[in-house]
Amino acid sequence: MGILKIIAAILLPPLGVFMTMGVSQALLINILLTLLGWIPGIIHALWIISKESEQANV
Repeated sequence: MGILKIIAAILLPPLGVFMTMGVSQALLINILLTLLGWIPGIIHALWIISKESEQANV
């Protein structure tokens, strides 16, 4: 995982998802989760970033 993506995911979760996936369904879900609560947005963003990192390593 890129350290810049992780920092972005913690400070502004939709930015971390956007840097990883671009404009996608995951970004919309993350925006909704972030609006509902900061912590769910962070968890989702870190999950998306780690999932993408695992797929890149395989």
